[in-house]
Amino acid sequence: MTDPATPAPRPTPSAEPAPPTSSAEQPPPAAEHILVVGEALIDVVHRADGSVSEHPGGSLANVALTLGRLGRTTRLATWIGQDDYGDQVIAWLRDSGVEVTDGSRGAAATGVATAHLDATGAATYDFRLSWQVPSDATCTPKTMAMHSGSIAAILEPGATAVRDLMATARPTATITLDPNIRPALITDAPAARERLASLIRLADVIKVSDEDLLWLAPDQDPVTTAAEILDAGPALVVLTRGAQGALAWTRQAMIDIPAAPAPVVDTVGAGDSFMGALLDGLWSAGLLGAGQRPDLQSSDADVIAAIISRCAAVAAVTVSRPGADPPRRDEVPELPRHGACT
Repeated sequence: MTDPATPAPRPTPSAEPAPPTSSAEQPPPAAEHILVVGEALIDVVHRADGSVSEHPGGSLANVALTLGRLGRTTRLATWIGQDDYGDQVIAWLRDSGVEVTDGSRGAAATGVATAHLDATGAATYDFRLSWQVPSDATCTPKTMAMHSGSIAAILEPGATAVRDLMATARPTATITLDPNIRPALITDAPAARERLASLIRLADVIKVSDEDLLWLAPDQDPVTTAAEILDAGPALVVLTRGAQGALAWTRQAMIDIPAAPAPVVDTVGAGDSFMGALLDGLWSAGLLGAGQRPDLQSSDADVIAAIISRCAAVAAVTVSRPGADPPRRDEVPELPRHGACT
């Protein structure tokens, strides 16, 4: 990254990202970066064998962590407390090179998500948390993309601020969304569906799971719902389907990518690591930034297929390890040179 006093050039498609930095080497705020806005918390995981573990997590924090481990300059605007749990979250993120904004520690207490894993590793969640957008969650001309979703897109009072920030960021940044719906936190389903619909109309890239789509449209095939989301405005919609792999829709094509084989220890953070890898791949392909919106809308199917295949590889590593523990860059293959993709 360039010195903050010198304007940074746009990355070329062939440029390789720098390796993750340590907590003592945080990237300068002026560097080109991805802004992630959303929850960070402590996961308390109850496994099928009766064991219990605690570790930092949260859907948006997991996305930021993945980006940091893949070597991307990443800022996380979240809402945690000045307590021991909050200290754990900060140390965990900084170890992977993620910058947490200074205003993120305004919560009365750091949130907790209790996950119960079944014999297959699938998780169900209960939550105890509050959510607000910190005042220093801002996009600058150096913000390549703004990403949000999950609890941050639904839980007030922060949800309205997330929508407003997306609208403000859209003229300069790519907007990405992963609904990652948590039904346990939703008390008014019609209102939540309308709120998500408004975010979909703002987004350039959307990653959804088949569970998300069945919640959004219970009486409709998820593939049909995903195609309808593309019609609402995004340039790219990616549907993850667990062991069945992923489907992606662009303006030009539908792409079917098989899942990468992996032993499943648990699924915590798998979709989030997929999302982080998607942002990383789009950056490598030169497709992030509002100025690249026309290129994203006309993106080559082979380039998108290569990106999604690598996302599947990143998620496969994550599910093979306990907790949200995405790989670092040297643990997964680089994107092949194909068109604009590096």
